[in-house]
Amino acid sequence: MEKLFGKDLAIQAYKARLLAVEAVHTASSGHPGGSLSCMDALTTLYFNEMNIDPTQPHCPDRDRFVLSKGHCAPALYAVLALRGYFPTEDLKLLRSIKAHLSGHPDMRHVPGVDMSTGSLGQGLSTAVGMALAAKHQGKTYRTYAICGDGEIAEGQIWEAAMAAAKWHLDNLCVFVDVNGLQIDGKTADVMPSEPLDKKFEAFNWHVIKINGHDFDQILAALAEAREVKGQPTVILMATVKGKGVSFMENQAGWHGKAPNDEQFAQAKAELEAKIKELEEN
Repeated sequence: MEKLFGKDLAIQAYKARLLAVEAVHTASSGHPGGSLSCMDALTTLYFNEMNIDPTQPHCPDRDRFVLSKGHCAPALYAVLALRGYFPTEDLKLLRSIKAHLSGHPDMRHVPGVDMSTGSLGQGLSTAVGMALAAKHQGKTYRTYAICGDGEIAEGQIWEAAMAAAKWHLDNLCVFVDVNGLQIDGKTADVMPSEPLDKKFEAFNWHVIKINGHDFDQILAALAEAREVKGQPTVILMATVKGKGVSFMENQAGWHGKAPNDEQFAQAKAELEAKIKELEEN
C-alpha cells in the first residue's frame, strides 16, 4: 500500500473515528474520549510510518506497536480494520462474547495486536522489551507505543523510561496523548505531571512537542525520531479528548461511556460531514 499523507490521512482518521464510536455505541460500553484523541497518531503510524503487512501480521521483521493505554482499544481496532487486518464488520462485535474483539487489546485473538494491554503503566515496559530484543538480535525493526497522560502517574512508566535510556533504545518512539483529562477529571487536579518535557529530558529521552491533530507535525516528529541516535524518543502530543464529536470534546465524562441512540446519531452525522468535507476539498 502506498503511504498516505495530508488530507488522505485525515480522511482515514475520521473514518476510524466513526467506526470506533459506532463500535462503542453498539457494545453499549467502551472508551470513546481517549480513542478519539489519539486517532490521528494511530492513523499516521499504520498508514504511513510503520513497516507492516496485514497479510503477515506475525512477520518477525515488522515494526511493533503497543497501545499502553489499552482501554482505547476501539481506536486501535478501527485502524487495524481499515488497514486490512480484519473486516470492519467485526467492529460491531466489540466486547461481545461471540467475537474476538475484547474491551482491551488481545494479542491472542486479534490480528495485528502485538501486545495485550489494559493494566495502565505496563505497556511501556513491554515496548522497551521489544526494542531491547531488536537490539540484541541485530534487527532493524522499530517499536512504537502510545501512553495516556493520566497513565504517566504510574511508577512503572518511569522505571521503563530509565531502562530505555540506560540501553540507548533509539529504536523506540513513544507518544504521550496529552489531552489533559482522565476518568476522574483533569490530570492536573488528579495527579499533576507537568512539565512532562523536563521530566523526560531528565530521564535522558529525546523530547518532541507537537499538536497531535496536525498530520504534518506528526510526520515531522516521526522523521526526527528516526534520526535520533543513542536515545529513545518521546513525542508529547497536545490533543483534544473526544476529538471530532462536539459534545464529547474536552469532557472527562466521555472517558468511559457509550453514547445512546440519539447521541450516536449526532456523532455519526458530525463525523460523516467532516469526511465529506475533506473528500470534497
